[in-house]
Amino acid sequence: MSAQNTPLEIPGWTHVYSGKVRDLYVPNEDRLDATGVSFNDDAELRAGSVMVVASDRISAFDQVIPTEIPDKGKILTQMSLWWFNQLTGVPNHVLSTDVPEQVAGRAMICRSLNMFPVECIARGYLTGSGLQAYRETGGIGDVKLPEGLVDGSRLEPAIFTPTGKAEIGEHDELITYEELYAEVGQPIGERLQELTLYVYETAEKIARERGIIIADTKVEFGLDSYRGEITLGDEVMTPDSSRFWDAEKYEPGKPQASFDKQYIRDWLKSEESGWKGDGAVPALPDEVVEKTRARYVEAYERLTGEKFSA
Repeated sequence: MSAQNTPLEIPGWTHVYSGKVRDLYVPNEDRLDATGVSFNDDAELRAGSVMVVASDRISAFDQVIPTEIPDKGKILTQMSLWWFNQLTGVPNHVLSTDVPEQVAGRAMICRSLNMFPVECIARGYLTGSGLQAYRETGGIGDVKLPEGLVDGSRLEPAIFTPTGKAEIGEHDELITYEELYAEVGQPIGERLQELTLYVYETAEKIARERGIIIADTKVEFGLDSYRGEITLGDEVMTPDSSRFWDAEKYEPGKPQASFDKQYIRDWLKSEESGWKGDGAVPALPDEVVEKTRARYVEAYERLTGEKFSA
């Protein structure tokens, strides 16, 4: 189950980029998709489109792990599509799910966006790198927080803490609002904050009703040059981009039962993995793979109310 780094060859599409998890393709010059349907009569598709394919790769600590999680790409894609349908207050990049059969269920045809060079982070609970920053400085980035908070404390209201975009293998670093405004301009920076908190707060309420706490999340936005709108891109509210906790077992002051890749992070930090935080990331044992897949499936089924079908 080693991770495959060679992108698929997909008739009608040309591979242009691979990230930690996703591979991007653009239509071939004849502007035909793999089913033979011409894009020429669709102004939005003609203006620019990209096919986003979610692989079964998984990353942790900014490293791609040399083991895949079966069906993860389908789970991420189907969950993102479900969330895009819930988040009606912000435009998203999805144009179509009519994709070639070999990537069915794990791909979306999307608007090409000029992505903003920042990661937009919303935090509703104190944990992870935010907890570390709080212990060191009493806040996270520009946001000062009350004294006495512990791992898992709820932040009311939720806060916006942007980061820069690091290269694969490097860690995203917190940036100040001033640095954000220098990158994108203050009006756009303020709009990114507003949209990020809207996405988080809307999704957090929906998830809580289904027994899941979304502790924090990362979202990305780009400018749709065809419509001239700031548009939600990439993925949204998945176990890869968010921390999902079991609401029934939530207890501040200790690690939370999670539905995300925390299980993998914990294993990598254990003596069993033998990994010291540098050098090649080890392959995952079968038990870790199976339990991670099961948690992703459970998160999908709890949120959507639908049975996951591979």
